[in-house]
Amino acid sequence: MNFPGHDIYYYLKKENRPIIIYGMGNGADKVINELERRNIRIAGVCASDDFVRGQSFRGFKVRRISEVSCGGGDEIILTAFGSSLPEVTERIFALSERCTVLAPDVPVYGDNIWCSEFLEENYRDIEKAAAIFADDQSRKVFEHIIAYKLTGSLDELKAAFTDKSEVFDSIIPLGEDESYLDLGAYRGDTIDELLDRTGGRYSYITALEPDRRTFAKLKEHTRGMKNIRLFRMGIWSEDMDMCFTQGRGRGSSVSSDGESLAVTKIDTLYAVRRLTYLKMDVEGAEKQAIIGGINTLRRDRPKLNIAAYHRSEDIFYLPLLISDIVPEYRLYLRQHPYIPAWDLNLYGSL
Repeated sequence: MNFPGHDIYYYLKKENRPIIIYGMGNGADKVINELERRNIRIAGVCASDDFVRGQSFRGFKVRRISEVSCGGGDEIILTAFGSSLPEVTERIFALSERCTVLAPDVPVYGDNIWCSEFLEENYRDIEKAAAIFADDQSRKVFEHIIAYKLTGSLDELKAAFTDKSEVFDSIIPLGEDESYLDLGAYRGDTIDELLDRTGGRYSYITALEPDRRTFAKLKEHTRGMKNIRLFRMGIWSEDMDMCFTQGRGRGSSVSSDGESLAVTKIDTLYAVRRLTYLKMDVEGAEKQAIIGGINTLRRDRPKLNIAAYHRSEDIFYLPLLISDIVPEYRLYLRQHPYIPAWDLNLYGSL
């Protein structure tokens, strides 16, 4: 595998042009914190024109992106928010054609940052993971996404994009008799995805969602459905109580403080019932969830749909973990359109 010789931080340190952060909020905080840790100074913050109301962020008055991008390449713009909306991603790609735009990769959870040192430290596992994938497209996605994570290059990211319909058409086609476990069910959007693909038919659905408000919406959304059980709880490698952040919607996650909530194992949920399709998007707890489902994975070998972007190491660690548990799995990696590389998913079938 050939990866760039230097990372985004190497190039930013050598730049003399002003560096502008595009975005506000948690993502921008993480990007700025990493730049400050590496003694890379930023010159300002901007946001989409409709969001600018004279506010300040990290000591900078927020400028409109239209004011920044009219300079004809005099500044470097670093995107620091996430979106899969076509009108937003297309606008960013269009912006990159007239300005230098990079999208730094900072993890949703965990402290590991993709950089040259991280690549070197994990290169053996990265090579092993690349050899596991079942098709050339997965290996292409793997290399492009790692190159993107190292450099922030939008060209590398875009080169990895594939449409999600291909997944359900050819990688994990869903039948009318699925026993489905939805971990991180949110408001029921991935239940809808199943129903859409199977004409509303299924055998049984189990759905977990830890956030209180989101769980209430999940209950309302699935009202009247048969053969479904909903749990307001988290998933882990053991049955226990843990603290969860609340009120962050899709971002509800294990925390050092917050509301105490029960977590359980896949093996507990499916001690008796058979599992045919497993979807997992659990805010950085994917490793623990897989470990807590080893017996079920080996016994039932369900179709897999697992988020592989929350932690920097997920892209190579999760394929290695699953392959170690069930070597017979054919594993696929797909990046669906999103800036940054969120909606990177690991799929598995036999």
